[in-house]
Amino acid sequence: MTSGPLTTIGWYMEELSLSFESYGLSHRGCVRERNEDNFLVDPESGVWLVADGMGGHDSGDVASASIVGHLSAIGTTDSAPDLRARFEERLSLAHAEIRRTSEIRGVTIGSTVAALLAIDGSFACLWSGDSRIYLVRGGSITQLSRDHTEVQELVDQGLLSPEEARSWPRRNVITRAVGVADEVLMDFHQGEILPGDVFVLCTDGLTAHVTDREIETAAVSWPPQPACEALLSMALTRGGTDNVTVVFVRMESNPDNQALSPSGYDR
Repeated sequence: MTSGPLTTIGWYMEELSLSFESYGLSHRGCVRERNEDNFLVDPESGVWLVADGMGGHDSGDVASASIVGHLSAIGTTDSAPDLRARFEERLSLAHAEIRRTSEIRGVTIGSTVAALLAIDGSFACLWSGDSRIYLVRGGSITQLSRDHTEVQELVDQGLLSPEEARSWPRRNVITRAVGVADEVLMDFHQGEILPGDVFVLCTDGLTAHVTDREIETAAVSWPPQPACEALLSMALTRGGTDNVTVVFVRMESNPDNQALSPSGYDR
């Protein structure tokens, strides 16, 4: 997924139950020698994700690539619970593989993950770390994920304001990642898909330079490909201090005007 400085994937997909357009971009940025981010755009399976590897030279990209490699083989499913079960099973396989690689190399490696699942008129978000998932609905943006970071814990405790958090020295210290702890710890959110919804998945290399309002404007103003390109350009122009990855998924009315029948991801 990261051959060369820029990786792009575009996909246009229509089904009876959902119609959507998605696109992804990844760039090593202006400072880093290597891109340790990876992403997946797999509308046939109903899975999109970004992953930000950590662990130093020649290690972080191995962790994020393991996640994408295992999840890219998820296949098609018949229900939301089955899709979630397959996702969690394959993420557990990636987690175990990362743990083995960490033992062999004698270093701690891991990766954030932020994933969107979509099937039968419903969506689910699962995440670990500080990669984010946004929903732009009716022209307004909402962050569906919540960062697993030291600085977010301080904000939650009322010890820091959101403004102070943006410049806090340890703002990039994450408290969860796939491959680090004994078990995979993920947060989960689900909901109904509405026509016009735009989901944005990104690593912290984007949000370090681009505001939520700018993400909202891009989602409202452009289709997925130019929206991704515009946000990447902003991040690079403003310094590109980290790897930058962004995926847009725009949901539209189903082609046959059939009513969506949302189903839950609980098993």
